[in-house]
Amino acid sequence: MADGQRSEDAVVIERTLDAPVELIWQMWSDPEHFAAWYGPDGATIPVARMDVRVGGTRLVSMQVQTPRGAMTMWFTGEYLEVVPGKRLVYTESMADENGNVLSPAEVGMPAGHPTTTEIRVEFDDLGGRTRMVMTHVGIPDGSPGAAGWTMALDKLAAHVRSLSQ
Repeated sequence: MADGQRSEDAVVIERTLDAPVELIWQMWSDPEHFAAWYGPDGATIPVARMDVRVGGTRLVSMQVQTPRGAMTMWFTGEYLEVVPGKRLVYTESMADENGNVLSPAEVGMPAGHPTTTEIRVEFDDLGGRTRMVMTHVGIPDGSPGAAGWTMALDKLAAHVRSLSQ
């Protein structure tokens, strides 16, 4: 684990979705699908560039409304493991719009926040349904980031339902 992370500094969320594994894989690997659900409630994803292959990079912008107006955050990373329909692993760092990694201090994150975190998504084909386990290493359970993932995965489930209607 990067940046001296403790093993307990991870969000783990498991969901079983009423959709085939191929569709749930697309939610994570197709930029249009990813942009439709990613982020907490109220967030939009104006940019999702994803080269989903080992060594490929990603650049995602997330826009959220705050009391002071719209705020845009950029995230970059690299795909470490890509096994279609089985496992997806990628890194994530805060960045500028060009994909240059920014330190946590540069983006106003608290001391001790890692520069780079790792997202692992595992998919189990349950015969027309999919068990998905998302682990975000470097984001403590109970943190705002954990709450954001819960909202995002609720949006993913709603997006999948909307496609099957």
